[in-house]
Amino acid sequence: MPDSIQLHLLRPGQRAVITRINGARALRRRFVEMGIVKGETILIERNAPLGDPVEYFIKGYHLALRKEEAAQIEVILHEGEND
Repeated sequence: MPDSIQLHLLRPGQRAVITRINGARALRRRFVEMGIVKGETILIERNAPLGDPVEYFIKGYHLALRKEEAAQIEVILHEGEND
């Protein structure tokens, strides 16, 4: 199995699969309510002009997360997207 990395380390245009959600119970619950669940594919759309937040595309909608929140989500890159 490929090594997982934190979501906030990916660059725009990269696609990954969520493997683990860390953080406090309330934050994990909020992620689940937003559709951020293990096994779901997430696309990194773009960074804000100052770098934070980052826009993601998941389950058919756009979502903005702060880097500190995205750091709680572990992912593996889709095959063929390792640079």
